[in-house]
Amino acid sequence: MIDLRSDTVTQPTRRMRQVMMDAPVGDDVYGEDPSVNALEARAAQMLGKDNALFVSSGTQSNLIALLTHCARGDEYIVGQTAHTYRFEGGGAAVLGGIQPQPLDLNPDGSMDLELVASYIKPDDVHFAKTKLLCLENTHNGQRLPLEFITKARALCDQHNLQLHLDGARFFNAIAAQPISSQKLAEPFDSVSICLSKGLGAPIGSVLAGSNMFISEARRWRKMLGGGMRQAGVVAAAGLYGLENNIDRLIQDHRHAEQLAETLSSKFGQGSVQQATNMIHLNLEPARYEKLRAHMRNNDVMVDRPRWVFHLGISPQDIDKIINLINTLQI
Repeated sequence: MIDLRSDTVTQPTRRMRQVMMDAPVGDDVYGEDPSVNALEARAAQMLGKDNALFVSSGTQSNLIALLTHCARGDEYIVGQTAHTYRFEGGGAAVLGGIQPQPLDLNPDGSMDLELVASYIKPDDVHFAKTKLLCLENTHNGQRLPLEFITKARALCDQHNLQLHLDGARFFNAIAAQPISSQKLAEPFDSVSICLSKGLGAPIGSVLAGSNMFISEARRWRKMLGGGMRQAGVVAAAGLYGLENNIDRLIQDHRHAEQLAETLSSKFGQGSVQQATNMIHLNLEPARYEKLRAHMRNNDVMVDRPRWVFHLGISPQDIDKIINLINTLQI
């Protein structure tokens, strides 16, 4: 089965599994797991931050960041369709008493910063205290414009706000433009990166920031039940992904581009949009259902009209999908 539903379906490679089996381990709550320590040090170095924290998931990483930046009764500004607001169970509000202020996002994940500024609350007992701006890179596969990030940082500095990045697909944004990981992470006070999507690890994310921030974040991780013991067996997979699977993300982008071109030829201009490792199809529901059923009947698993490419998709798989598209009778 060729699975295009998400890059979360990746399987650890044979080499990654071997690294996991051979990983030296210890009790991470005591700070004694050498594989976890190595992963955190490597991630912090790659992102240009003082320190980093290994956690079980991207949702936990973002929640810990929000709890560390904000207190009960504080507020964070976030996009209406951003993962931290829409797809993480309302954790900041439910568990942290942190009020979200959602605003519309542009298609590329940026925001109208004048609108953002207008929603920053004054210092008044009637309002929650605005403490944090949350951004996402990539958003629906679109990388944030660098100019926008610079302006967002300036806005936060002007209003004494912190800036957090949900970088679940941070390295897809790196692969799509000539910029270093340190440079892209530099404007943010905290950055969350996911290890279990394009990097191919079976589990985990890393949260990076200042030493003081990570010290507090570690306390929140423990409180949320995220303190792990011999976690090196999975941390080793994340470290392997960071050191071996970033450059290959470009292949995922090329695969997405190939399929976008084929689909566009089949269904017409404007029917498909490609962004990094994703393609989004804009077809009438009945037409898309016919395409989806055709794919599933031929062992290509797709669901919603968003197809995602990852290390589990080979060039031979792409050839098969292209052939299926071209032979579909519409």
